[in-house]
Amino acid sequence: MAEEMESQDTSMSQRSAAKRKFLWRVRQKWKLLGLFEIDRDHEFYEFTCMLKEGLTSAVQVSLDNPHMGILSDPDFGAVLTQIHKGFEMKTFAGPVFAKFRSMLGMNETEYQQSLSSEGFYLQFISNSKSKANFFLTNDKRIFLKTQEKREIKFLLSNLRSYIQHMEKYPHSLLVKFLGVHSIKIAHGQKKYFIIMQSVFYPDERIVARYDIKGCQVSRWTEPAPEGSNVIVVLKDLNFEGNTISLDQQRSWLVRQMTVDTEYLKSLNVLDYSLLVAHQPLHLDERRQSWSFANIILRTKKSMTRSASPSTFVSSPAPGLMEEDATVLVAETVSGTNETHFKEIPEVTVTTRDGSLVSELELADPTTQNRRLLPNFRNSLHVIDGAQSRYFVGIIDIFTVYGFRKKLEHLWKSIRYRGQSFSTVSPDKYAKRLCQWVDDHTV
Repeated sequence: MAEEMESQDTSMSQRSAAKRKFLWRVRQKWKLLGLFEIDRDHEFYEFTCMLKEGLTSAVQVSLDNPHMGILSDPDFGAVLTQIHKGFEMKTFAGPVFAKFRSMLGMNETEYQQSLSSEGFYLQFISNSKSKANFFLTNDKRIFLKTQEKREIKFLLSNLRSYIQHMEKYPHSLLVKFLGVHSIKIAHGQKKYFIIMQSVFYPDERIVARYDIKGCQVSRWTEPAPEGSNVIVVLKDLNFEGNTISLDQQRSWLVRQMTVDTEYLKSLNVLDYSLLVAHQPLHLDERRQSWSFANIILRTKKSMTRSASPSTFVSSPAPGLMEEDATVLVAETVSGTNETHFKEIPEVTVTTRDGSLVSELELADPTTQNRRLLPNFRNSLHVIDGAQSRYFVGIIDIFTVYGFRKKLEHLWKSIRYRGQSFSTVSPDKYAKRLCQWVDDHTV
């Protein structure tokens, strides 16, 4: 009798679980797009638990064995294999990505905590044609995306040039890759995935998001109904009639777009996207942005963020500053023609030969196209205008202009005669996207 009741309880529990999963899928179909918690009833719950466990162990290796020297060929080819209960995880080029995270000013412990937080991962369901799965950490700071093996091979084969580009242009708009891994579940197919810094972080006040390719065909998305909490990433045609108002930072954005797309052109890639989002700036934020103390903090951040891994910024004792250790910086006050000159602390750097040089000399802001970063989280992807804060970044850089894409270009040239579409040569793609930025910024 007891066994029969236990069997009935088990059966009811299974039916209840099946019903919850069915209702979850129905909700997904109704909502279509947006962010969803991967809770215990979600089909990816066990998978994300494995991701957390595997990534925690992978990052622990870099915590226990910090890379102190200059990156070498073995670092770029490194593969770490870790066996866990029920799955195997591999980490590719771990020392390189650990060094790069440090270059971005990202603390390894915080990175590990973000990936392994007790809070559920979030699934992002987009209107992209990609079959990839998109996940966000619970704090929405880090993005995880499954990729095809060929895309992973492309990234790893070009990782050295990517790191060099980021060193040369520390304020680049390119997506910040934080890690590359694979996971093989028992009796399952191996999945490859990349970890990236989210461009749209923090997103609490963002009012609109756009995915821009600089063309017309298939570049309209139906906006979410008014009052809906569904997150819809809009496209080029949705943006028409709007502008990005940056004041004096416009010239920086235009030039950085040229620099970054020239690099992507050298990789022979196309079909990448410029992500753009915006939120209004509060009055106190606009005032604080140009305060004396804030300019000091922003200038120091701008000159030290993404320093080369081959250099080490010296750390003076807190509160100690030589009287003459200042430089003069000119800034135009937003919305006016007024220019202020401010003295700011000068940062010194110890180079590999042991000599001390000013970082302002070492990293010429003009040569590296640095800008005055905002005193805000995720500052490398944030640009403050006079009235709005913009989140900007270039993503999806894996599509090579090979034989298949050339055939697709030929077909679309006939199918969409007189219209602009995404599949064009890397040179034309880069120029067209830069032109879009030039046309839509003031």
